[in-house]
Amino acid sequence: MSERIVTDVLTKPDQVIEQTLRPGAFADFTGQAKVKERLEIAVTAARQRGEALDHILLSGPPGLGKTTMAKILAGAMGATLRETSGPTVEKAADLAGLLTNLEAGDVLFIDEIHRLQKTIEEYLYPAMEDFKLDILIDQGPNARSVRLSLPRFTLIGATTRSGLLSAPLLTRFGIRERLDYYSADQLQRILLRAAGLLKVEIEPAGAMEIARRSRGTPRIANNLLRRVRDYAQVRADGRITSSLADTALAILEIDQYGLDEMDKRILEAIIGKFGGGPVGVNSLAVAVGEEPDTIEEVYEPYLIMEGYLQRTPQGRIASELAYRRLGLKGPTSRQAGLL
Repeated sequence: MSERIVTDVLTKPDQVIEQTLRPGAFADFTGQAKVKERLEIAVTAARQRGEALDHILLSGPPGLGKTTMAKILAGAMGATLRETSGPTVEKAADLAGLLTNLEAGDVLFIDEIHRLQKTIEEYLYPAMEDFKLDILIDQGPNARSVRLSLPRFTLIGATTRSGLLSAPLLTRFGIRERLDYYSADQLQRILLRAAGLLKVEIEPAGAMEIARRSRGTPRIANNLLRRVRDYAQVRADGRITSSLADTALAILEIDQYGLDEMDKRILEAIIGKFGGGPVGVNSLAVAVGEEPDTIEEVYEPYLIMEGYLQRTPQGRIASELAYRRLGLKGPTSRQAGLL
């Protein structure tokens, strides 16, 4: 069972950059002040007692720093971090291999933990609670269960959809924290730090222009910084100003409100093809050529947070603000009654 290697759609040079930009300590982590304070207290208390941390569940939309926070926690505890993801653990033997290779105090990080199969998830219950692992040996009449003792470890789970976790698993996490979207000021500080690491010359106003269009997400902010850096290198003198960032982001089809091409396609489909809604996510996914899960996990949270979209029992409805942003006539009286 090999450990998970995060690749997403990044090339190898981009992966190196991504790792470089990740803060390695609480002091370098911008934003999430209340979450950070509570976790720092937990780490300090655990170290003073000489114990492993309680199991931790980190939830929130993609790109807000759950993986980074897990690495910071492991580093603060002086522990070895073992990484995997829910979809990667296909069999109980995979999980057993991970757990039996842990040493005392190690941190096991499971990304997308909500995607663990339920049969595999059940093996975690005694492992988390009693630090025991029940293994079934042989089959049929000769089958027998063997209980193995595990060293005290910390499980850190990350999920974008905590509602999909079963109650027995959810309640076994002693610490549960949700990461929220970042403000433009916080993203500006993140971008200024990242620009320094990338040796990119950037003005505060240029960083703010990128921050305002980054959907409250550090991962998106850092990705946009690299694309704007490319534009500044090729079409200008390499210095990122507010006007240059505006021009570069316009080429990337990201408007002044942070809406990208897919955001607009979703809103245009709801308004143009479904009369403003309500429309189910599966029909919407077919209309825009995207997976339903991607729409629900990546695009909808921001559109709902900004007031462009509403979820109702009948389906998705475009708000009056969505009509205005797209330069269209407002919803009919029937739709307005649903909003």
